[in-house]
Amino acid sequence: MTEEARNSEPQVDPAISVVGPGDGETILLGTTRMRILEDGSHTGHRLAIAESVLAPRTQGPPQHRHARHDEGFYVLSGTVRFTVGNDDYDATAGTLVMVPPGAPHTFANPTDQPAVMLSTFTPDLYVQYFRDLQDVFVGGRPPTREANIDAMSRYATEPATDLG
Repeated sequence: MTEEARNSEPQVDPAISVVGPGDGETILLGTTRMRILEDGSHTGHRLAIAESVLAPRTQGPPQHRHARHDEGFYVLSGTVRFTVGNDDYDATAGTLVMVPPGAPHTFANPTDQPAVMLSTFTPDLYVQYFRDLQDVFVGGRPPTREANIDAMSRYATEPATDLG
């Protein structure tokens, strides 16, 4: 192809996504408010990003393992306690926690102050889990452990039952 022909072909620019401070999809999960900033629809489903605000004394999900996605957590403010197997890590603002497939984990806010974190999901598989879980909360009561585990199972995730 000649240089002239190459330059005369229409150029397709990839579309960018801009999500402002009041934008995004809000998901309410009991004492946690999640804002989906990218659900994978602009990344070819390679990446999803969410901001989560954990109210004081928020308990997290049952400790679990993902089979098909990495999960990252960047703490923006407050303190988030990550439990990985039998070990606890208190992550403060500026801390990044990366969880590869197969690693048991959970998180909670054990403090009297809200905590905010940015989460990544690679690929975007797990975003739909949060939407499904919100449907369970719609009835006005927190989901049972069984309902949470059932929702997780639809997204290649299982409880880490071998930990005591």
